[in-house]
Amino acid sequence: MQVRIKKLQALIKSLNLDCLLVTELSQIRYLCGYTGSNGILAVFANEAHFVTDFRYKAQVGKEVKSAKIMIAQRDLYTELPKIKPLNAPNLRIGFLEAYMSVKNLGMLKALLPNALFAPTTFIVEAMASVKDNDEIKNIQKAVDIADVAFARILQIIKPGIRETEVAAELEYQMKMLGSEDPSFETIIASGYRSALPHGRASYKIIKKGEFVTLDFGAIYAGYHSDITRTVVVGKASAQQKKIYNLVLKAQIAGTRKAKAGLKGSAVDKHVRDIIAKAGYGKNFGHGLGHGIGLLIHEEPRLSPLSDTVLQPNMVVTVEPGVYIDGWGGVRIEDDVVITRNGCRVMNKADKSLLEL
Repeated sequence: MQVRIKKLQALIKSLNLDCLLVTELSQIRYLCGYTGSNGILAVFANEAHFVTDFRYKAQVGKEVKSAKIMIAQRDLYTELPKIKPLNAPNLRIGFLEAYMSVKNLGMLKALLPNALFAPTTFIVEAMASVKDNDEIKNIQKAVDIADVAFARILQIIKPGIRETEVAAELEYQMKMLGSEDPSFETIIASGYRSALPHGRASYKIIKKGEFVTLDFGAIYAGYHSDITRTVVVGKASAQQKKIYNLVLKAQIAGTRKAKAGLKGSAVDKHVRDIIAKAGYGKNFGHGLGHGIGLLIHEEPRLSPLSDTVLQPNMVVTVEPGVYIDGWGGVRIEDDVVITRNGCRVMNKADKSLLEL
């Protein structure tokens, strides 16, 4: 964690800032190891201070070794003036614009009237987008948990079961395998509902001949996985096979295209062109993928608008889909580690068209 703080301190200096206030909890965890639900990290050029409340007094002493700790007696923001370096005249304080409310910024300006406040974007996010070996191991463990859970629940996906029942069993299996929680609200979408990219599990009863899309993930040591598989209950029709094979072809092409040095938009275009040439360009309306880590959606993005250049050890999803309103849809998703010459697919779960 000390290495990350030092790297951030160098960035702070390069931005002509004296301090950066970090208020987003996953970023605080990334920088100093804190796993509680309330905290503010103030990083200066040569030191760091962390503020939390009494509930985490014992916990924070064990987790945070790279910052001076203060236990607040009141609201965390009102205690910040007790951090002596924050009272220096004309102090340039950066804050993370995406995570600072107007109310809290106004409070800060009132509490620290001699400071100059500057909004910043994507400072910690950019740091966190490139994973170290321990982070990749944790993500791989989360991927492995999701893969095994998927294999275990295939036997229960039958005509007559509700989507919510499949979601409950899938989440139970991930918990039993060591997941802290689901990465997000599990998506189980069957039949016509599989055309909904984010169709969370409903009371709909799964029927014979339907697609069932399962989008889910595990969390291990705080790190997320994100996997999607689409199966058929019974025998697949010719149209189902056609759409599935198109998405599978595009997804595999994406995993073969992704590598360090390419922009996220270039990988997205490569896959999108395959689907468009088959006549289904209008049926693929979301980005190809996103980074994962301590959050389920992180930088970088694989999308038509992404100018981010991929770097080794970035971990991203590759998840094309084709969605046809009123009929159904297919999405296939793997998590991959970007390397200098390509990428390594982390998932081992079967991607062939499974007819259950």
